Amino acid sequence: MAPIAAFSFSTAVAAARRSSPSHLQLLARHRLPFSAAAASFSSAASPAAAASFGWEDALRVAADCGRGDESDLSGYFRKVDTCNRGMDKKGEFVEFIVEDQVVGYIHKGFIEHLRDFHDVFTVVLENNGSNTVERVTLHSSLRTPDERTNAVGYVVKCLGELIPGIRNELFPITSSYGMPVYFSLERAAAPYFGIKAYGVHMNGYVEKDGQKFLWIAKRSDMKQTYPGMLDHLVAGGLPYGISCEENVIKECEEEAGIPRSISSNAMSVGAISYMDIEGFRYKRDVLFCYDLKLPADFVPNNEDGEVDSFRLIPVRHAANIIRRTDFLKPNCNLVIIHFLFRHGFINPDCHGYLKLLESLRRGDCS
Repeated sequence: MAPIAAFSFSTAVAAARRSSPSHLQLLARHRLPFSAAAASFSSAASPAAAASFGWEDALRVAADCGRGDESDLSGYFRKVDTCNRGMDKKGEFVEFIVEDQVVGYIHKGFIEHLRDFHDVFTVVLENNGSNTVERVTLHSSLRTPDERTNAVGYVVKCLGELIPGIRNELFPITSSYGMPVYFSLERAAAPYFGIKAYGVHMNGYVEKDGQKFLWIAKRSDMKQTYPGMLDHLVAGGLPYGISCEENVIKECEEEAGIPRSISSNAMSVGAISYMDIEGFRYKRDVLFCYDLKLPADFVPNNEDGEVDSFRLIPVRHAANIIRRTDFLKPNCNLVIIHFLFRHGFINPDCHGYLKLLESLRRGDCS
């Protein structure tokens, strides 16, 4: 969750000013049309009010085991659907191409805000044999990853309120995981360019008296996104220039005070993916999942101010919270459902078992 200060917008602007004055002159005099329709799309990503529930509410729901709904998977399916909205709107987006590879998808309405940046973005019309399709590419003069990062970064800054929540944290732009990086993009802007973003989520669990427990965090009320909601013990986006393993270790220290001597034992256990369309935003996320068995006497301690508190709760109680409430940050639900499968809390005798298992990779998991 903590920003990685690998490359800031101020650095990008300074570099762009040195390397491409003509770009900066155009961008500086550009004035964005900001319509009411655009404002309505943007508001979906505006900072939210803090969640109104407390631990007492969550634990009360969690501990109610008398409903007999343990084998009912419908609550889990609803959480998967929450992370995979708007697929009927895919036709409103066009491909974003870099070096002949599709790296993202941009809403036709959002393209209107990019057209005047004609020395950064090129909107082309191509005939695919049956009809004419629109595509977006980067200007041919932007040949290196650094040039592209600088130019696109300054455009993102110019777009202002269209892209709220700037974090000064760069994500690598690739066609798929492990492939060459074409440039880097501000994390908050990734959904507006339909960029595939990667992250790590770790289930921190404890075994006591033959029972498994999960450490659950409650996000700070000051968080810009999902304030006050329940969260994983450790989770974070995967920025440019760091491996998944090192990112897990770093986030363990920052978010839960877990030393490297313990966090280095975190085990990679798979991945989940989802695609979510809302207004101009097209989220295409892949989350690498990790499990870490913690000492029974371990107590997490947040180091970066992004967590309000932690609670250790039985895994079955965590499952109840997922099925019955909207208290957890949406994508955390999917990662914990993945945990429930792997640790036998969801079994093949549950109706819909295979369908639910398959749905955890509804997005482009590549």
